[in-house]
Amino acid sequence: MKVQQRPKRTKLGLTLLEMTIVIMVLLALVSTGFFANKKVDEWKIGRTASETLRQVHTAQRMFLADNPTHPVADIVDADIIPYLSGEVTALPTVKSLNGKTLIIKLTVSPPVVVDDSGTTYDPSGDPNDGVWDIAY
Repeated sequence: MKVQQRPKRTKLGLTLLEMTIVIMVLLALVSTGFFANKKVDEWKIGRTASETLRQVHTAQRMFLADNPTHPVADIVDADIIPYLSGEVTALPTVKSLNGKTLIIKLTVSPPVVVDDSGTTYDPSGDPNDGVWDIAY
């Protein structure tokens, strides 16, 4: 009498535990990507604001070089606009992290970004980092 042997089973698929681990790792990577992308977007907004602020500061310095006796506290938009690059007709504004339009205060040197209440807007928290400020 011949005894039939069972064929050896080979592992062809993934177990439920292995699939769960793979899904968890993928979810962790995706959520990390979303968090990093948000921070990069915030940095881009801040960088654009600081570049605009530098442009206004350069125009302010050129105006003061041409008008050395003019007090900084008396500078108005119309004084600076001719010194801005391009053919702008108004002083540029910047966007806050939540999308509000912020203005640039010209009556101090270097100029600063201010919010609706007139307080300096710098969400980076560091006045010397070059993001949302001029940084010397």
